[in-house]
Amino acid sequence: MTKHAGFQDTFNPEESVAPLGIIATNGAKELGEKINAHLTRWAEASGHPIDTFLVESECPRFSSGDGKGLIKQTIRGDDLFFLVDVGNYNCKYTMFGRENSMSPDDHFQDLKRLIQAASGKAHRISVIMPMLYGSRQHRRSYRESLDCAFALQELQNMGVENIITFDAHDPRVQNAIPLMGFDNVMPTYQVLKALFNHVPDIIVDPDHFMIISPDEGALNRNMYYASVLGVNLGMFYKRRDYSRIVNGRNPIVAHEYLGASVEGKDVFIADDIISSGESMMDIAYELKKQKAKRIFAYSTYAIFTNGLEEFDKAYNDGIISGVLGSNLTYRTEELKQREWFFEVDVSKYIAYFIAAINRDISISAILDPHEKIKALLEKRNHNK
Repeated sequence: MTKHAGFQDTFNPEESVAPLGIIATNGAKELGEKINAHLTRWAEASGHPIDTFLVESECPRFSSGDGKGLIKQTIRGDDLFFLVDVGNYNCKYTMFGRENSMSPDDHFQDLKRLIQAASGKAHRISVIMPMLYGSRQHRRSYRESLDCAFALQELQNMGVENIITFDAHDPRVQNAIPLMGFDNVMPTYQVLKALFNHVPDIIVDPDHFMIISPDEGALNRNMYYASVLGVNLGMFYKRRDYSRIVNGRNPIVAHEYLGASVEGKDVFIADDIISSGESMMDIAYELKKQKAKRIFAYSTYAIFTNGLEEFDKAYNDGIISGVLGSNLTYRTEELKQREWFFEVDVSKYIAYFIAAINRDISISAILDPHEKIKALLEKRNHNK
């Protein structure tokens, strides 16, 4: 595992605390195959080849909509990693003759079914849930549910020892499970690598490049980008109408910019999720009014719930120059074919985590990518 605490891209299964098994739920099959490919390649490089670490499983449905979890091979004594994508709405099932798309609730229920199917026979259970279930409902206002906190406690009660998530909407939800392993991972290095690969002419210095936080909630992640790249940081403040609630939230009245001039500079905006994309579009148009050169947006979860037309128009009009999104959740084929979309592959990063945890090795170096980003910048400067 290159440059992570002295690791190399090898994985010797004989060094494991227990045999490794990966159970990819229905919505995470594609990502699971990529992770498995890395691990099997590393195992072969170590001289201990393994055909696959994937454990065959399924969650069939009865015609009434009821379901069950099936694990189709022995997992006794295995170090099990369950991989789930609760945001994959492309998974479907038939109920009373009608085809339904799986909701986050359905995916989370299937995860619990498969953990039950393990029947307490596994050596250890870890859950890799990139998009944390219920994470957008992370705090209580008035009489509301606390979905994410309760779900984490459910998993703890079922015997899960570790949860790995990516770019949680609010990582403080881990306070609900203080005695359980919880890692909130930021794929910063993978994002910058993808940006530099797709936009090789970008100049990263204070005179040509700026980081912009789309709101105060995203400030920490954007502060990190600005710090490791050594560039200026600006932010937008969302002025909301707190007298009304529309679609479950207080509507945004205006985006107010705070920061240095963006005139003539390339701009990078990082957020955890692009849902409707309305806020990102408003910010992009405002930055263009202030004469920003090129605008690149990134979200860990680019789900585009309202379609792609607004972003197509913004790209054709020269408002945005690119949108980066990870493969941690489902992306439509239409999105992947867009000229303005740059995919960030995080599968190898997850494979590092699995290999390290499976051998009870510290993951501190994996969590902090500062040295890898520094090496990436030095390599770019050297090539220029």
